[in-house]
Parts: sequence; structure tokens; C-alpha cells
Amino acid sequence: MIFSQTEQSVNFHISLNVSDIPRSVDFFQKLFGVPAAKQRSDYAKFELQNPPLTLSLEPVSPAERGALNHVGFRLNSAEELVKLQRRLEMAGISSEREEGVECCYAKQSKFWLHDPDQNLWEIYILEGDLEHRGAGQAAAKVQGTQHDKATVSPIACSTGSEIPARQQWSHRLGNDFTIPEEIAAESLDEIALQGSFNVAGADAAISGFLKQTAERLKPGGELSVHCLTSDIPVTEALQLSGPASVVKYVPCLETLLRQLESAGFENIMLTKYGTHACFTVGEAELRETMLRAMKPVSQVEELVTVVYKGPFPEIVLDSGLSLERGRFTTIPAAFYQQLLETAVRESLVLIKSATQPVSCTS
Repeated sequence: MIFSQTEQSVNFHISLNVSDIPRSVDFFQKLFGVPAAKQRSDYAKFELQNPPLTLSLEPVSPAERGALNHVGFRLNSAEELVKLQRRLEMAGISSEREEGVECCYAKQSKFWLHDPDQNLWEIYILEGDLEHRGAGQAAAKVQGTQHDKATVSPIACSTGSEIPARQQWSHRLGNDFTIPEEIAAESLDEIALQGSFNVAGADAAISGFLKQTAERLKPGGELSVHCLTSDIPVTEALQLSGPASVVKYVPCLETLLRQLESAGFENIMLTKYGTHACFTVGEAELRETMLRAMKPVSQVEELVTVVYKGPFPEIVLDSGLSLERGRFTTIPAAFYQQLLETAVRESLVLIKSATQPVSCTS
């Protein structure tokens, strides 16, 4: 297949999610034997001639979204870009066009498309470098855009000890709002919903789907949700740029929290909610939102005794259980583990019963 009619080679482009930009730049400089062509605190890029490769690095946790951000090709001219997009559309492959967009410290014209497994492809031309990042690809941090098929996977430590594998299931934007029948009730330790509620028609499916997830989680199991939410209902059509072009619906955060509560989840906590909006649509502000919630534990679960140190007179859990300052309180061990992952951990003391006489002065 010929992409370019010029003597210049077409560059293959791959964008990776990395947890530490400087560390990854150091690694790839050693691997390729050349310095980064561009490095900023929130972006880096390598330009290789042999093989012709453009590698970009995005500061997105691979643990949350996978290592692959997107792939594609950099062409040599606007004529080649138009010709290739026309050929693909004639073949029945739809795409999203962007002209003169500013992203990745460069000005580009491009189009986006998805392969059958929902991997994101970017076909673009480089029109010039910029000193600022630009807003065109802010959605790479917002949406992830790796929409692979939902799978169940065990998570086990490789220590050789007999630790039961934790069962996890994930769902991504574009997949059906159903959990495979082979996943039994109360069989999962974790469920991750990534972009699930940003698809057209999600508004009618969210409540039912959350109840499905609650049914499949074990008592004490954890649900994580990652999506765009709005501060008020979005009443205008969504036409977001770049990878966020796949976003066709954005739930209101307040409504989503109520739906989680209605599905029976407790200990709901926002783990990420941006100070600044990623996008605005009319009067609505859209923000990247990550949250965790827990399925309630049964009464036969292990209990622990804690003392809340303050500074507030008390804190109240979603279950209605309150922790009063300076008072011994018995709570489910799973609740305690959840609280240890929050800022409250510094204000809790785990009480252990004495097995023999002790003295504070000894």
C-alpha cells in the first residue's frame, strides 16, 4: 500500500502512556541512541530516521489506561491526507477530520478513526512547532481511547506464596452494557468502568448497569469509574475534538453519584476531579472524573476497632455509621482498608487487644 507519492518516507507514529516522562525519556534515549526531539514536563517526542518512527510520550498512568495511547501515520502533504481520507471513506471507514489543530506543541491537520478492536488511529501532517501544548489533544488525558473488549483477569502476586488471585473485570466505552453470563454473582473483587458512560444512549443504561456490577462484586468489592462528567446537564450536541470525538454523552456528576447510591454502593469517593474544565459545551463544564465505590460487606465479615483522632467532632460513612472523635468504634475490616486509602488514614488508630498485662510506663 502506498501512502505517499513523494520521495519522503511516511513516518509510523505511536503514542505511549507513561507514568514518568523524564524516566521514559532517559530509557528511550539509551534505546535509540539519540536525544529526544522535543521534551516538556507534560510531553516528549522522538523522531527516528531509520526506521522512520515518531514516538510520543504522554503523562498518563499505564496502570489505569494501558500502555497504548494511539497509533497512526504522519504524511507529507495536505494532498496526501485528503486523498487517503477519501479512499478510506469510499471503502466505508468513517473518520473525524480536524484542520489546523494545536496539540503536542505543534500545529497539525489530521483525521481520526478506529480499527475493528476500537484502537485509535491518527493520520496527520505536521504544519509547524509551537511553544505551547495546545488544547487539541487534552482529551488524551481525559478519555484514554483504548476501547478493548471487556475481559476477566486474575491479579496475583508472583511471590510463590499461596495468595488467591483477585478477579477483575473491565468495561470500556463502546461495549454493550452487559456483563458476560459466565461471570457469576459475587465473584469479582474489582470492576473498572473506563469511559463507559460517555457513549450515546448511556443515560438510559447507567442505573441498570450499575446494579449489574453490584450483583457481580463480592461483598467489599470495589468499583472504579473513569469518565467525563458535567457540572450541569448538557443540552447541546457534543462535537469534541481529537480522541474525545468518541464522547457522545456526558452524565451530570450529581446524578451519577445518586445512581451509585441507588445501586447500593457505599464509601463513594472522587479520586480525581479537575480544578479546570477540559471542555465547555454551552454553559456546561466537562471534567475528567475518577471515583471509587465499594459494595457493602455482610454482617459476618471481620470487624476491627478504631478510634478517630479528629480534628472534626465526627465523620459519617455512607452506610450511616459515624466515627466520633476519641470514641472506640467497631467497623467492618473492609471499611477500614478503604479508609486507609484516603486522607482520613492519618486520623485513625487501629485498636489491638492486649494479650497480657501492659503498662504505659514500661
